Amino acid sequence: MTDVLTLGETMAAFRMAGPLRLGGPAHLSIAGSESTVAIGLARLGHRVSWLGVTGADEPGELVRRSLRAEGVDISLARIDAHAPTGLILFEPRVGDLTRVVYHRTGSAGSRLTADDVHPAFADGRTPRIVHVTGITCALGDGPYEAVRYAVGHARAAGSLVSLDVNHRSRLWSVRQAAEALRPLLPSLDLVIASDDELAVLTDDLDPVAALLAAGVREVVVKHGAGGATSHGEHGTLHRPARRVPVVDTVGAGDAFVAGYLSGVLDGADAAARLDRAVTVGAFAVATRGDWEGLPSRDDLALLDHDPGSAVR
Repeated sequence: MTDVLTLGETMAAFRMAGPLRLGGPAHLSIAGSESTVAIGLARLGHRVSWLGVTGADEPGELVRRSLRAEGVDISLARIDAHAPTGLILFEPRVGDLTRVVYHRTGSAGSRLTADDVHPAFADGRTPRIVHVTGITCALGDGPYEAVRYAVGHARAAGSLVSLDVNHRSRLWSVRQAAEALRPLLPSLDLVIASDDELAVLTDDLDPVAALLAAGVREVVVKHGAGGATSHGEHGTLHRPARRVPVVDTVGAGDAFVAGYLSGVLDGADAAARLDRAVTVGAFAVATRGDWEGLPSRDDLALLDHDPGSAVR
């Protein structure tokens, strides 16, 4: 049985060494919120499936090969011979500020449909967790219906349903996101959002209380460098961020989610879930790339050593 099923678009990713308009060297890898979560969970020893669509092209093969190499099950993924794999470019601008450029309109990933999700629940398959993000919902009607199908069937099957709001202003407005995501609330068990993303899900002056009253069992709020706070039946718990040298903040939120869901799968309490989440997030910001520096389970204790230590 799959521990976690997640679905979305994974793209070929170019990380520039300097401004795009000046050209120069770039590092080629892959990027996608849901696949970063999947890789993070796989490295922590969990069985995770990624469901998405890639093109019948070399960037698509890079995506598939990378996920397979990281131990992520892609047997549910589909190849579309009539659309290209999407591209994303990361451009460093000022300090650790990165500008993101998408080339994903009409991409294979945007052709995900509810039909692609059907096999994930066929023959009695029941993932322990189904994790979705607002990014997939923003890609078009087909991906949005795929998310609705996954969420609805997961709730009916007894899976825990997790949503990371992950609002991307270059993909859609707050109003559009609200219209799409708020109808999902009755089926959600866990909501993860940054402070400013809570307004996507509710207009209430106390958004956390409103979400809990709507039936969400736990609301986890990411505060960036300020750590994270969990709200639920256990009350309210806060954990500060782990202090590490910041190299690249892209992907830190997805790393946090991977750590948190790992704690859920292990049956950890809210405090331990937060501890693991901020630890995995710290690995992400201390290394370059969305997922390349994510830890194995044995790596988690490395941050308990003094800075500059050599582990011998």
